[in-house]
Amino acid sequence: MLELSLSEDFWLRRIAIDHQLGKKDKTKPELLAAIILNNLGSSEFFINKAIGWSLRDYSKTNPDWVREFVKEHKNQMAPLSIREARKYI
Repeated sequence: MLELSLSEDFWLRRIAIDHQLGKKDKTKPELLAAIILNNLGSSEFFINKAIGWSLRDYSKTNPDWVREFVKEHKNQMAPLSIREARKYI
């Protein structure tokens, strides 16, 4: 997944970002963070939306982790990603 998160093809990067959706407590936050960090600064709508969706989904299981991630990286994140990530926290 880390390799996909660096692909030239943004659809493959999106797959990497979304691959842990619905895993709840089986989500690997270190992997999620690494994949998202590889994609911060993108101007691609679907990448920024996927970042937000992944964080929003994980916020249902671990809101403190998501809150801290957004706080630490908000200057690099698209407003769309931040808005989606904070939807439930």
